[in-house]
Amino acid sequence: MGDNKEKTTIVLFSGELDKAIAAFIIANGAAAYDHEVTIFMTFWGLNVLRKDQKVSVKKGFLERIFGKMMPRGAEKLGISKMNFGGMGPKMIKHVMKKHNALSLPQLIELAQEQGVKLVACTMTMDLLGLQQEELLEGIEYAGVAAYLGDAADAKVNLFI
Repeated sequence: MGDNKEKTTIVLFSGELDKAIAAFIIANGAAAYDHEVTIFMTFWGLNVLRKDQKVSVKKGFLERIFGKMMPRGAEKLGISKMNFGGMGPKMIKHVMKKHNALSLPQLIELAQEQGVKLVACTMTMDLLGLQQEELLEGIEYAGVAAYLGDAADAKVNLFI
């Protein structure tokens, strides 16, 4: 029965707040229209899935450096234009709140509630030294082949 559903897939490559918000708005909209939705997060997009708090895991030197340099979670992302040393994201969040728009953490939560499949790219996790314990609960872990399997049946495939 699930095979009759329209399918939408999104590759979230960017770790920038505005692009992540756009990806999750599209995903939630597609899910509301009863699409089967997959967001495959790779490279900097994986930072969207990081837990806000530091998680104690064993890492090598380079992995620790990567971990310190990358934003930890949806609340810490910069924006793609007009970042202004961190003021840009604050202004965007303020305007969104003023207009009663959902924040990125709320959009992620809504996506999970709607059954959007959030997939962390395992190859990128290895490259950046990210471990499952550092990422949000309720997500899946897979490689590019799994994404391609989902994308092959989808009418909408986006790269953000």
